[in-house]
Amino acid sequence: MKIIEYNNFKVQPLAGALGAEILDIDLNKINDSIFEEIYKAFVDYQVIGIPNQNLTPDEYLAFGRRWGEIHHYPYMKGLESHPEILEILKTETDTYAFGNVWHSDGSFTEIPPKATMLYAQELPPAGGDTLFADLYRAYDTLSDKMKNILGSVNGLYVGDQPLKLGNFSGAKSMKQQDPGKTKVHTHHPIIRMHPDSKNKALYIGGHAVEIEGMTKEESTPILNYLKAHSTRPEFICRFKWSPGAIAIWDNRCTQHYAVDDYSGFRRRMHRITILGEEAPY
Repeated sequence: MKIIEYNNFKVQPLAGALGAEILDIDLNKINDSIFEEIYKAFVDYQVIGIPNQNLTPDEYLAFGRRWGEIHHYPYMKGLESHPEILEILKTETDTYAFGNVWHSDGSFTEIPPKATMLYAQELPPAGGDTLFADLYRAYDTLSDKMKNILGSVNGLYVGDQPLKLGNFSGAKSMKQQDPGKTKVHTHHPIIRMHPDSKNKALYIGGHAVEIEGMTKEESTPILNYLKAHSTRPEFICRFKWSPGAIAIWDNRCTQHYAVDDYSGFRRRMHRITILGEEAPY
C-alpha cells in the first residue's frame, strides 16, 4: 500500500475499503495541531491504528478526552482506578470473547458513541484480530429503491439481546453490572448522515432487531439482508494487533467484529468510548 504524507506524520492504508496505520508518532508528545491531523485521518479512513505506544492509564484517558466526553458502557464496570476505561479480558479458561459479533458500539443507547479506542495490553501468540466493515460503501452499493425505503425508517436497537442469549456467561473475567435505569432499547435512523464527512452510512449491526412500523416477521428478512450485505469481503479491513498498538474507529460509519481464534490464550485490552453528537442525526 502507498504511504500517504500528512503534515505531521505518514499514513499507510490497511485495505482498499477503509483503515490506515499512522506511522512514527508518540501520543505523549502531540499538540493540538497534531491531534487535529489525527482526527482528519480518522475521518478520512474511518479506522486508524497507532502502533508502539507506551501510555499510563492517566495518559491514555487524557488522550481519550481530547476526542470528547467519555461514554460509559452500561453492562460492564470499568477499572477501579479509572472507571472510564473498560478492561476487555479473555483468559485462558474463558469461553466467550467480548465483541465476537458484528456490531457498532453502543448503538442501543440514546446517544451512541462516535468513537471507540482500544489499547493492546496483552496479546495471544497469534490471532485475536479485529475486523472492520465500511458502512459508507454498504450504503452506496444498495439499490436506489432500497435507499429510498430505508431513508425514512428507524430501527430498534437493543442492548440486552446478548444477555438473553446467555453469551456473557462465558466472560467470567469481566466485571459485569446491571444497567439500572440506563435506556438500552432505542430507535435510530437506519440511514444516518455523518456530521464530519457528510456521507450517508448504513447504520446496522447485531444490536438492530426490528424496523419501526413493521412487524418482526416483516423486518427480520430485511435486517438479515442488510447485515449480510454490510459485511461483504470487499467492505472489510483486518486489523492485526501488536504490543502497545491503539486502534480508534468511527462507530458512526463502521461496525466491527472481534475474531475469537485464540482459545486457551490470554488477551487483555483497554477500551475508551467517546460520546457522539446528539441524536437523531
